[in-house]
Amino acid sequence: MLTNYATIALRNLLRNKVFTIINILGLAGGLAACLLIAAWVRDEISYDRYASRSRDIYRVNLGIGGTTQSDYPMVDIAVGPGMASAYPEIEAFTRLSHFGDVYVRSGTRQFKESNLVYADSNFFGVFTQPFLEGDARTALVRPNSLVVTKAFATRYFGEAPALGKTVELSNFGPCTITGVIEKIPDEAHFHFEAFLSWATLHFSQNTWTNVGFYTYLRLRPGADAKRLQARFPELVAKYCVQEISRDMGVPLAEARKAANTFVFSLTPLAEIHLNSNTKYELEANGSRLYVFIFSALALFILLLACANFTNLSTAGAAARGKEVGIRKVMGSLRKQLIAQFLTESILLTAFSMLLALGIALLLLPLFNQVSGKHFTAGVFFNFPTILAALVLVGLVGALAGLYPAFFLSSFDPIQVLKGSLPGGRRSLLRSGLVVFQFVVSIGLIVATLIVYRQLQYMQDMRLGYDKEQVVYIQDASLLDKNQEAFRQELLRDKRVANASISWCIPGSGAMNGTEIYPKTEGANDAKGEIHTNIYNIDYDYVATLGLQVVKGRNFSRDFPTDTSNGVLINETAVNDLGWGHMDPIGRIIVRSGRKEYKVVGVIRDFHYLSAKQKIAPLMLLLGNNLGGIVVKVNTADVSGFLADTRRRWTAFNAKGPFSYYFLDDRFAHLYTAEQQTGRLFTAFTFVAILIAGLGLFGLAAYMAEQRTKEIGIRKVLGATVSSVLLLVSKEFLLLVGLAFLIAVPVTWWAMSQWLREFAYRTPVSWWIFPLAGASAFLVAVITISFQTTKAATANPIQSLRNE
Repeated sequence: MLTNYATIALRNLLRNKVFTIINILGLAGGLAACLLIAAWVRDEISYDRYASRSRDIYRVNLGIGGTTQSDYPMVDIAVGPGMASAYPEIEAFTRLSHFGDVYVRSGTRQFKESNLVYADSNFFGVFTQPFLEGDARTALVRPNSLVVTKAFATRYFGEAPALGKTVELSNFGPCTITGVIEKIPDEAHFHFEAFLSWATLHFSQNTWTNVGFYTYLRLRPGADAKRLQARFPELVAKYCVQEISRDMGVPLAEARKAANTFVFSLTPLAEIHLNSNTKYELEANGSRLYVFIFSALALFILLLACANFTNLSTAGAAARGKEVGIRKVMGSLRKQLIAQFLTESILLTAFSMLLALGIALLLLPLFNQVSGKHFTAGVFFNFPTILAALVLVGLVGALAGLYPAFFLSSFDPIQVLKGSLPGGRRSLLRSGLVVFQFVVSIGLIVATLIVYRQLQYMQDMRLGYDKEQVVYIQDASLLDKNQEAFRQELLRDKRVANASISWCIPGSGAMNGTEIYPKTEGANDAKGEIHTNIYNIDYDYVATLGLQVVKGRNFSRDFPTDTSNGVLINETAVNDLGWGHMDPIGRIIVRSGRKEYKVVGVIRDFHYLSAKQKIAPLMLLLGNNLGGIVVKVNTADVSGFLADTRRRWTAFNAKGPFSYYFLDDRFAHLYTAEQQTGRLFTAFTFVAILIAGLGLFGLAAYMAEQRTKEIGIRKVLGATVSSVLLLVSKEFLLLVGLAFLIAVPVTWWAMSQWLREFAYRTPVSWWIFPLAGASAFLVAVITISFQTTKAATANPIQSLRNE
């Protein structure tokens, strides 16, 4: 029986080649989009599950500041061991500390490495990784021990074994490779290539109230993380209060108030990638909102493809009507006809899935480029994916074919053999499907426009500093004591407008941080302690980046005390310190360690982090600025300037190669995730519109068949082609108009929710919605015109000769 159904189904599919091809292409496009989105979603939700007992691992976070709270994904050096000794439900702790760029040399090979960290000796006991060389249990026990990835080892030793070999690290001396791993998995929230043993540096501090150490706890099986977290205030009271009192020089009562703003919390390891998004993450994280959005997008595209199939199947009802009538007259039961049509639907879906798989494989390199992933063909060829694809074929085949099967099998054989098809042209289901398709299409067009407007808004907004033609020369510390001499050499070049020595660059995240409070001078003088970021700069930094001093003055060599206790603060710091209603110039700020600073100037707020984040308090200090040189260039010949600067760098006998980046490039890099989202939205919006167009094509074909005789009579009575076009198109355009009215409020609400993720956002302009609606109307008109023109220009004699 099944063989017979399949044979007949295949014959019918081959007989109606046009509808079959359109059906397969529509379904294949929708299924290919679903396969790609499903791969992306599955990857996003599978982060940090590679470690054994990953469900028992938590990261310790710190929130400081009360109403002006700053959140950190790291804590102080003593927190991990202190928690482990205080609570028996903690089985182990391990820490990471990122120490920035370092030059690594082995023989004649030298490279600048950025992905190096200190790691506790038990790190690979918690974050389990198979070792290609060495022993995970002992690899990080001794000082100057280094565990590296295979790629790291290959850069210095080729394919030869690396275990036991030595590399020279700038500032650390010779280090021995004691372990080699393949790599940190792609689905991890960090991807370091070298791990230096914690024992290499002898950390002298044993403090609780600072940050800088990424600390992870592994709890014993069955331990309750929430109950454990509820006990953390005990540690704040025991350790932080004394420390704050000592460092700030305040009474215990005041220190206790400050300590009450210290909140330690736990984030499950598997939730870091999607649920944690502080400015100090080890890498840019994902977003649970985007996972939800793209999951919904895949579902909508799949439903669009099913709606498209249903419309096209009912559009071909006339061709199948007589077949159904004859088969019923010959004794076929309705359930047999339903089984026949469902078999056709599932068979067509299976063909579509095979084609979808081919399309997905062809588009995979482009999809990787757009999404930032690194998928291979294996992402589709594994047991869970193959099983899901088979289930999807059955579900989609049944869902898409159910209505056509019941619709076609319900025909009265006498009526259809007379040439009369049931189910008039105004089918609520078919009209509803078209409305649904265009609600989704219009919504996606609106969403794409808003995403791109937000990206453009962030990139074009007034940042408060000049990022154009600003070159940052990295690793100025390689010049040793010649940094200032090199800067003066640059200033003698007429192509240089200004130059400054500093390692703190907007958009880079390079900065320090501390707790500060205003020195009380009156009963209403201050709000209390706040957290602030710190930029270490020189005298020329403000002028080089075009920062604006709105009160007071810039640092000046005419004021020697600026080097010891002068400070510039931004407008946000002024407000958070409680000085918004008074002149802050000359007032005193106290920071950790009882160090006092005198405010000499106020800088207009500038976006030193991403525009996704609200501008936070910032203090700028004159200090040790080893690290980089900021150069403002005023020439169109930037490449020539860089070539000359490279020669100057070599002439100064720098200990490493010349490297640089442009400030505007670094700024654009901050929005990589949003740019990827925008490109994905655009691609899948195109797919959705294409499928909706095919669905409309199907309904137009059906309506044209239903009204063939009506159109013939109208033409005989003198109707023009344009009047026939208007007559047939009117109903479809009304459906698109209804879709527009439904899509506008839904999309406005959804995109308003998305924009709330940004501290600074573009308004949702009213003209976006008419533009999206007009685009949908244009697609509808083009699609409908093909079928209606064909019907309107047909010879009426052909349609009326049977009457």
